[in-house]
Amino acid sequence: MTFKRVFIIVLDGFGVGALPDAKDYGDEGANTLLHVALAAGGLSLPNFESLGLGNLGDFKGLAKRDDCRSSFGRMAEKSKGKDSISGHWEIVGLRLDKPFPVYPRGFPSELLEEFKVRTGREALGNVAASGTEIIDRLGEAHMKTGQPIVYTSVDSVFQIAAHVDVIPLPELYDICRAAREMLCGEHAVGRVIARPFKGAPGRFRRTTDRRDFSLPPMGDTLLDKAKAAGLPVVGIGKIEDLFAGRGLTEAVHTAGNTDGMARTLDAAKRITHGIIFTNLVDFDMLYGHRNDAVGYYEALVEFDNWLPRMMGAMRPGDLLFITGDHGTDPGFSGTDHTREYVPLLVYGPGIKGGVNLGTRESFSDLGATVAEALGIKIGRGTSFLKIL
Repeated sequence: MTFKRVFIIVLDGFGVGALPDAKDYGDEGANTLLHVALAAGGLSLPNFESLGLGNLGDFKGLAKRDDCRSSFGRMAEKSKGKDSISGHWEIVGLRLDKPFPVYPRGFPSELLEEFKVRTGREALGNVAASGTEIIDRLGEAHMKTGQPIVYTSVDSVFQIAAHVDVIPLPELYDICRAAREMLCGEHAVGRVIARPFKGAPGRFRRTTDRRDFSLPPMGDTLLDKAKAAGLPVVGIGKIEDLFAGRGLTEAVHTAGNTDGMARTLDAAKRITHGIIFTNLVDFDMLYGHRNDAVGYYEALVEFDNWLPRMMGAMRPGDLLFITGDHGTDPGFSGTDHTREYVPLLVYGPGIKGGVNLGTRESFSDLGATVAEALGIKIGRGTSFLKIL
């Protein structure tokens, strides 16, 4: 069968059980979907179930199906780390053998001094913290002083929060670009993240204008090679940010999951061939990091209700991959990412369903399969196209 168009949809922070090395990351026992199911009193996700999601474990409310409409399996991450960059990069053929640096006790003083020189602003905070908690704690001081709030997490991130009435978005983005240039060499964190917020003290809330300023990929990816072959490559959501703009012919930023799903359907109507790569960030940003298992489940229900529209928009010669990039277990200790397997569901008109893809050794198996389907090579991962 000839394939012309591939959709890759990443549910950000969608894990289905701890990896064997999870204990090395403090994540032994993590299982995002299991704990969401327990918090919800059971899952009702009929379209996900029909695709075989229930076959990946014992998740209350999800039946195991012999008549799946898609092929199913799970993938292990080979890269060192558990963040969006390592997960997305590995999907398209890059592997991190050394994790990005992390700063659980805050950044070195010399970095903050250089930040002040480059931006003209002294930083508040410099701690590892939850994003919503730190703006509640330091937002008022930020508004009085004009000093941006700098914070991090257990992930390799340099996050900068600012009230939109104190530091307008264009200036916040410029500050982030300056920080990105500064954070190189031994301090080359994976991402600098703009975290704008609005509102009054006691009622602060983050806006949807987050931007991620990532390191550029250190080698060619599936996206680069598809673009070089003349194929359209559309990144929806934070895909452009995660790849520093590389390998895309079109970038579409979104205001959350609902918008991301709508933009994916729009791309399905107008893009006739190539790759449409979507990240749905709300699972991670709004629910996983806030330990909101019920909100996470409601987002899964929304996606499940949308799936028939997506599947109905597909044509012969299309492939749809649904996966994750890491876990963000809202029922686990802490508020950070978790080192987990991610689901692998593969659907397409004209291809058989019900194939058990097993446990793939690397996220790059997905990318290798996409590459083979489109007649290109990425040099990493094992394609499973022939068994679909």
